[in-house]
Amino acid sequence: MSPLVKYEMMILLTEEFNDSELKTWAFNYAKALRKFSACEISVISRGKRNLAYLIKNQKKGNYIQINFSSMPKYIENFSNNLKLDSHVLRHLILNKKSELNRL
Repeated sequence: MSPLVKYEMMILLTEEFNDSELKTWAFNYAKALRKFSACEISVISRGKRNLAYLIKNQKKGNYIQINFSSMPKYIENFSNNLKLDSHVLRHLILNKKSELNRL
């Protein structure tokens, strides 16, 4: 069994969510992460912001940050789930350990 690695995921969602819908979406995605043995999950809403350029015809987007620990073999599954969600404009998953090594 491979060791758990810490990750940080930034997700840009469409602006159509209000605060309660955004919390519900993030909670449901956190539950989906748990199905793949993710732990130490924390969700931070970074708010609605204007985008520098149009992304899928959207001028604004909601930013969500999710920190979690997981086995590396599941990261592709997380990414694929986000790609299939029509509300997700962009996402990025960073390995926090490699971020620390660069400093």
